[in-house]
Amino acid sequence: MKLVRFLMKLSHETVTIELKNGTVVHGTVTGVDISMNTHLKSVKMTIKNRDPVALDTLTIRGNNIRYILLPDSLPLDTLLIDDTPKAKAKKKEAVALGRGRGRGRGRGRGRGGPPSSRGGSSRGRGGR
Repeated sequence: MKLVRFLMKLSHETVTIELKNGTVVHGTVTGVDISMNTHLKSVKMTIKNRDPVALDTLTIRGNNIRYILLPDSLPLDTLLIDDTPKAKAKKKEAVALGRGRGRGRGRGRGRGGPPSSRGGSSRGRGGR
């Protein structure tokens, strides 16, 4: 299971997030998107070497997160189960890939057609 898919299941959980710049954010997760951008409510943000600031909501860009501290009461074994639907492989298409006309290798190197379209003569090499 991908980490982001796991984090997306953490809605309504209270977590502590440390950012790469040393800021510590404590709040309740309202959502996490595919870029790991994390949306929080009821936030207490402590910027390094400053007093804590209370905020109603805060969104943290995913690439700024160093780590996320999860609550001890979180049922990890149930959350870590990968319940995303699996894509079924197409058997017939995989077998037929290299066979038959017009499949697999394209249409060649463009031979044929009027000589003027290629900028050369039709009489072998050189000789313009």
